[in-house]
Amino acid sequence: MPLKKRLAPPNCHFLDAAVGWLELGNPGEALSELGQIAPDLGKDPQVLEVRWQVFARSEKWDQSLPIAQTYCEVAPGLAQGWLHQAVSLYRLNRTQEAWNVLLPAAKKFPRSWIVAYDLACYACQLEKVEEARRWLRKAFRLGETKEVKLLSLADPDLAILWPEIEDSAFDLERESLK
Repeated sequence: MPLKKRLAPPNCHFLDAAVGWLELGNPGEALSELGQIAPDLGKDPQVLEVRWQVFARSEKWDQSLPIAQTYCEVAPGLAQGWLHQAVSLYRLNRTQEAWNVLLPAAKKFPRSWIVAYDLACYACQLEKVEEARRWLRKAFRLGETKEVKLLSLADPDLAILWPEIEDSAFDLERESLK
């Protein structure tokens, strides 16, 4: 489900400015720009996405979580909201809850390598190593092998699987499926 059409002026300009400030590394100014958007557009998925990014980049996970939850309510067909909610929970040291939120999303978004990848990370942190392997294999199948491999080898959440990833156990499996 794609995002709704672009916001009308002047709100689209405020949103663009907020994105620009984020890209420049200034979440405070980005939040200020978002504050100028008409209140009735506060639950627009585009606005929620940028607002979540502001708090995520500021590592204000307690503030990012309700935004992600609202994102899931207003746009349940977008994987991004579910991913954001799980990340917020994980960063709040609520890994089991992150797992519980994202696991049903895997059925809704069966072609999302990022959902599978994040589930692999949470499974590792929850000491469900065999389950982590299954989710990481799925991420390798769905995603671009090189990208998934590089990301996996740089992700401390997957450290327990690094020897297998380095030995190409996951990308070789993908090759055998072709």
